[in-house]
Amino acid sequence: MSNLVTYTLLTLYALSIASVVLVIISENRNPLKSMPWLIVLLLAPVVGLVLYFFFGQNLSKRRNINRRMRKQILAYLEEQAQHDRPATEEHLRPLEQLLIQAHAVPLYHTSFQIYTDGQSKMEALIKAIEEAQHHIHLQYYIIDGDRTGEALREVLMRKAREGVAVRLLYDDVGSRTAPKGFFEMMRTAGVEVHEFLHVQFPRFTSKVNYRNHRKIAVIDGRIGFFGGMNIADRYVYGSKLGSWRDTHVRIEGGGVAGLQSAFLNDWQATTRQRIEERETYYPNSLSSQGNMMQVLTSGPLGRWRTLQQAVCMAIGRARHRIWIQTPYYLPSEVLNNALQTAALAGLDVRLMLPLRSDARMIDLAVHSYLDDMIRAGVQVCFYAAGFLHSKLMLVDEELTILGSANLDFRSFEHNFEINGFIYDHALTARMATIYEEDYAHCHHITAAEWFHRPRRIRFAESVMRLFSPLL
Repeated sequence: MSNLVTYTLLTLYALSIASVVLVIISENRNPLKSMPWLIVLLLAPVVGLVLYFFFGQNLSKRRNINRRMRKQILAYLEEQAQHDRPATEEHLRPLEQLLIQAHAVPLYHTSFQIYTDGQSKMEALIKAIEEAQHHIHLQYYIIDGDRTGEALREVLMRKAREGVAVRLLYDDVGSRTAPKGFFEMMRTAGVEVHEFLHVQFPRFTSKVNYRNHRKIAVIDGRIGFFGGMNIADRYVYGSKLGSWRDTHVRIEGGGVAGLQSAFLNDWQATTRQRIEERETYYPNSLSSQGNMMQVLTSGPLGRWRTLQQAVCMAIGRARHRIWIQTPYYLPSEVLNNALQTAALAGLDVRLMLPLRSDARMIDLAVHSYLDDMIRAGVQVCFYAAGFLHSKLMLVDEELTILGSANLDFRSFEHNFEINGFIYDHALTARMATIYEEDYAHCHHITAAEWFHRPRRIRFAESVMRLFSPLL
């Protein structure tokens, strides 16, 4: 009898493994993503099966987020587009059109205040919240229950008691370290708090790998914040890696409407509450003059990976300069080739990475991509004055790309991200000055140094590269 039970269980298990393998193959995924899962399932079948159900399922064909609602919200912005708006520089018009296809409407006349440290950003955010009159909309991947999180919570509760509408979205996985009662205290005070893609069994396995990585704040529809900084002490006070160097911006003007539409879309998808008061939530005049900004929201839903396509098109349209900051460089083949091609063509291509990241395995995988980059002429450097968490790309003198997305598989394929594509010579010049200041605090890699790394290290990097689509 015991043998029969054992054989039955083994048969069921083998069928489960075979079924998962068939699903992975039939989904026609990128082979770079399929092969690591097949390797894990074949070499470590028990562990691999568990990991697949937790992290490997494909959400792209599901409708957890209402894409039609995104179009409805953006319809108002599209109605405001004027036929006499100033033309984008000719070589960037295909990029503009690509983003328009993804409903990233051109928005004009936006002003920017740049923050490169968490202290100044948090002070500016709290000040804007304290001055709010009608509504406060916040969405963050990480909200910790530490000093920084408590300071934000206190001001939000106070504004809610004053009668200001306070709406807060947080990611259920990214904010998992916050104490159980942290968000409940805000709810009691009148703050409308909801988690994005709540994680629980049995639906846990279908959602844990698809997270909302966006960082958005909108105050009264007139002031907006977005970038790479979450709400946690390490962004303000640093960590064992040192101070955290990040990039965040405060905006006023037309671009705020793009952040507002992104938040309201996620709010409705999460709560089923529809908010449509145009004059109240979109008070800024959508001028067709001045600089231009397109707010791109991206995620795992839909046929196209527009964020990756847009980044690669921006690289391909560059004339002489591509400067990048990213904490994690785990690129797709098309992105890797685009940067190498630009460097081989003689463009000034710089890739700034942290000297050490917050995960050793990720460091190994990242380093495995740098050999060919250096051979192609990309100037690779490691930021040594703390932990570099900035997500920034500068293309020539007129285009700045910044937001929540890293240059890795997770941001391109799995996460819900938000990035601003900003066509503004003045902002790009300011960002270039900041980049050059960071560049002076970097360890600059030479070919002689890089290619003399110990063989055991290079082998470990090659192994981790196999799993880079899963990191």
